[in-house]
Amino acid sequence: MRYAREFRDSPEALKRVIVSTPAGSQVPLSQLAELRFSTGPPMIRTEDAKLVGFVFVDIAGRPIADFVDDARRVVAEKVELPTGMRLEWAGQFKYLERAKERLKVVVPVTLLIVILLLYFNTHSLVETFIVLLAVPFSLIGAVWLLYFLDYNMSVAVWVGIIALAGLDAETGVVMLLYLQLAYGRWRREGRLRGAADLEGAIVEGAAQRIRPKLMTVLCILLGLVPIMWSSGTGSDVMRRIAAPMVGGVATSFLLELMIYPAIFAVWKGREAGREGAPQA
Repeated sequence: MRYAREFRDSPEALKRVIVSTPAGSQVPLSQLAELRFSTGPPMIRTEDAKLVGFVFVDIAGRPIADFVDDARRVVAEKVELPTGMRLEWAGQFKYLERAKERLKVVVPVTLLIVILLLYFNTHSLVETFIVLLAVPFSLIGAVWLLYFLDYNMSVAVWVGIIALAGLDAETGVVMLLYLQLAYGRWRREGRLRGAADLEGAIVEGAAQRIRPKLMTVLCILLGLVPIMWSSGTGSDVMRRIAAPMVGGVATSFLLELMIYPAIFAVWKGREAGREGAPQA
């Protein structure tokens, strides 16, 4: 029921409103109820058919997961919830937990796809795993750059790490391709007569072909570095995606120049030994 405005302009006017009783008599509303004003919540929220209240917290740059772990411990020690009440941690933390559950599936599936694509390209398990060696080495640069930039682990950072795995495979395949081309050419020409010749083929495939490999890495870096200094809407997320990729590509490039040739030499040397070639 809603009275006309002239009957509810003031508490006194509302008290004088005439109400009919079941017996047929008419009495003012003030004789049936106590009218008073009180301050209450502007909105009543419910979840799961129960009243709910929100407490908003600014974590001031701390990792969300670390803050929630500390807060849960303190609340468990100092707060005793009444019967019928429950406490949940929501907001960005809840979204982070959902993202972690998805990443537990996305990351292995992504690595599996990368491995399969490398195997279909090389048709060799050894070459596939040599290329994949770039992944742990690239994580060194990714972690260090995240540390220097004071970035916490987040969903955006994990997206950058997943993309980094693909970039590692790309640059690793380029290096291995040049090593294989040089080795195959020397072998067809009959120039592999000893360990020194094997070393010469590897030097030709690695050191003398540094320009195309460097161009590949620079193209990736020049495309990502501007994102590190971007500003505006969404720049915070994009910087955290680009940071692990920039740091990881730099260290994986050093790995490919210094470690790949040595691993390739050991691999081909053992192959030659099993075949009984002189260079073994």
